[in-house]
Amino acid sequence: MNSPASTISESTQSDSEECVLAQGKNCICNECEAAREKLLLGRKRRLEEEAATSLNKKTNVDGVLAKISSSETDSSSLCQPVGISREDDYDVKMADMTRACRTILKCIGENPDREGLLKTPARWAKALLFMTKGYQQNTASVTNGAVFTEDSHKEMVVVRDIDIHSLCEHHMVPFTGKVHVGYIPNGKIIGLSKMARIADIFARRLQVQERLTAQIADAVVEAVDPLGVAVVVECSHFCMVMRGVQKCGAKTVTSSVRGCFQKDPKTRSEFFSIIHQT
Repeated sequence: MNSPASTISESTQSDSEECVLAQGKNCICNECEAAREKLLLGRKRRLEEEAATSLNKKTNVDGVLAKISSSETDSSSLCQPVGISREDDYDVKMADMTRACRTILKCIGENPDREGLLKTPARWAKALLFMTKGYQQNTASVTNGAVFTEDSHKEMVVVRDIDIHSLCEHHMVPFTGKVHVGYIPNGKIIGLSKMARIADIFARRLQVQERLTAQIADAVVEAVDPLGVAVVVECSHFCMVMRGVQKCGAKTVTSSVRGCFQKDPKTRSEFFSIIHQT
């Protein structure tokens, strides 16, 4: 049986003794020490590289944040006035949307490079930007000052059968129909064509009919602050015609009332009788 001293002596062998690593023992011979040093050096280098990479990433992030901060105070980079888009933004949108349309055409099994489809992606992009141009407009931009003082008229003004065309936000397919708008002036009247333009602002967006109806009513309130406003929208939704239940004759009717139209049933009833006259 080996003594403790001989065990210690065996485990702390001199550099001249042969390697005992193969025996499952810790070894401190020259070869094993050199291997350990190499491993430690490699690990140290990896840690230094990782630290440098992290520092570079932080520097890049700080640089981006600094650019964002400076751009927020740079008037040339601020959002453009309503109804005016920067030309480079339009070009970027067109390029991105054109590429996206080519991808869609490929996904449905078409060849975007065949003659009939060569210009389709660009046409589609241009059409979709037109059909959603309402995002670049607001009530003030389309009324264009056509609000006039008129104290003599206190009766109902109704513009009915305004054609609208919008896109369902759930399927991005059209819904089309008519809008009827009525209001009772409170010292101000608005140009009649502006009713149609207000309807178009909100129709030329991705929409649901319920929200569209309320937005038109609120916009008229914003424009002339009347005693009351009533809006009725009647539409056929192609998401119910071309797909899904495929019911061609179905129409959706929504209404939104403000002020005296909401409070007075007689005023509301008069409006509904006017818009349903044949």
